[in-house]
Amino acid sequence: MATKSKELNIEDKLWKAADALRGSMDASEYRNVVLGLIFLKYASDSFEERRQELLKTEYPEDAEDPDMYLENNIFWVPQEARWAKIEHAAKTPQIGEVIDDAMTAIEKSNDSFRGILSKNYASPDLDKTRLGEVVDLISDIKVGTKESTDKDVLGRVYEYFLNEFASQEGKHGGEFYTPRSIVKILVEMIEPYKGRIYDPCCGSGGMFVQSEEFVRHHQGELKDLHVFGEESNPTTWKLAKMNLAIRGIDSDLGPHQGDTFTNDLHKGVRFNYILANPPFNIKNWGGEKLQEDARWKYGVPPTGNANYAWIEHIISKLAPDGKAGFVLANGALSTSNKEEFAIRKAILEDDKIDAIVALPEKMFYSTGIPVSLWFVDMNKESEDERSRKGETLFIDARNLGEMIDRTHRAFNDDDIKKVADTYHAYRGTNDQEYKDVAGFCKIAKLDEIAKNDYVLTPGRYVGLAKQEDDGESYEVKMKRLTSELKEQFEESNKLQAQIKDVLKELGYEI
Repeated sequence: MATKSKELNIEDKLWKAADALRGSMDASEYRNVVLGLIFLKYASDSFEERRQELLKTEYPEDAEDPDMYLENNIFWVPQEARWAKIEHAAKTPQIGEVIDDAMTAIEKSNDSFRGILSKNYASPDLDKTRLGEVVDLISDIKVGTKESTDKDVLGRVYEYFLNEFASQEGKHGGEFYTPRSIVKILVEMIEPYKGRIYDPCCGSGGMFVQSEEFVRHHQGELKDLHVFGEESNPTTWKLAKMNLAIRGIDSDLGPHQGDTFTNDLHKGVRFNYILANPPFNIKNWGGEKLQEDARWKYGVPPTGNANYAWIEHIISKLAPDGKAGFVLANGALSTSNKEEFAIRKAILEDDKIDAIVALPEKMFYSTGIPVSLWFVDMNKESEDERSRKGETLFIDARNLGEMIDRTHRAFNDDDIKKVADTYHAYRGTNDQEYKDVAGFCKIAKLDEIAKNDYVLTPGRYVGLAKQEDDGESYEVKMKRLTSELKEQFEESNKLQAQIKDVLKELGYEI
């Protein structure tokens, strides 16, 4: 869940100022305008910090050598794009043109960002006075320095803004943003320490950001994790490139946006970890053109729904010891569609489904339908883990989480720990002893799943939670409850009589 940082406490102020820019702009266009400003400030601050270091060396002329910045994974920022110039123009009518020129200059100097940055700040839809006010606010945030990088100041602001945009844009917004608590639980369960990590529908890159945070938190080496992704929406692909760049995450999202099914930009590559939140129940995914595709090892998925195409694509991209965690609509757990049933049965019999976690409702901005997390393990008999051959863990987490506003729920850290600890106890990768808990978790063997028509709905296996015996007999309890109900009825009658008297005095007799 995106939360306001205690160190900053300026996200709300910055958001309100930025929101004043909206005017008549399209939501996605406005989003890129605001996030583009934050990116520009970060790039300039990082550059300036490195520049000052170089000026103090034996060869101060290196401060104007682009290679001295690129070797430290820092963007070269030409003179016309440095924040000092933008800040100086903040209160002038030309501020929009100055920012557009800065974005163009950065793209010309950094090939990986060609065509990525928003360049419509001179648009008449953008109030220049308010734009200048936002520039002044952003000027007060040191977003590119080592100190702020350590605290992930910019990351917090960026995450907060993404969350706000997703909330305001509703269903459309959810297409680029997976709620933080969902990403975190996937990462905590998969534990991507090192190797290749892949997201075939990466949105704004949240899976990668959380994976990097996980590695940092566990004192791992970021250089040991290699990020790959693909995104079909060109605007969202640009958003992901910016999101990863401001955090210094080196990634390969392909040279352009791409459709994972019809144009796999990482064809032939296998990954150690896959994390994904595919779009749910997509009907027109091009399946009729892919009937002979090599990815359909377990059967050809139906052309009318992409859910099982995503499952097979993900499995096909895993290395022999690879692990995956992804989100799917609950319908995929029990669909009786002929093709989907056959694929689900074949995957289970091939022993690839490691765990299923049912989530509460209202977890996503893009949909109100209930969803589940699927976990795939290509090697359930790893030497470092407990053998889980022929087993699948079912977790029913529908009673966890808390409402963060009137329409959205999120897991807190305790919820995430409870689910992740249960999964790792099942795998034998922590110091806890696994036990089935009625109403929450259960290990099911393949023969039990087969008896349930290969349905993967956790509630079918975990059963109901045991009710604690309060020691009160049935007869005594019923006598007490009926007595309490009688008192409530009597109180209700008194209230009705009082209301009638008041209405009568007002001339409205009932």
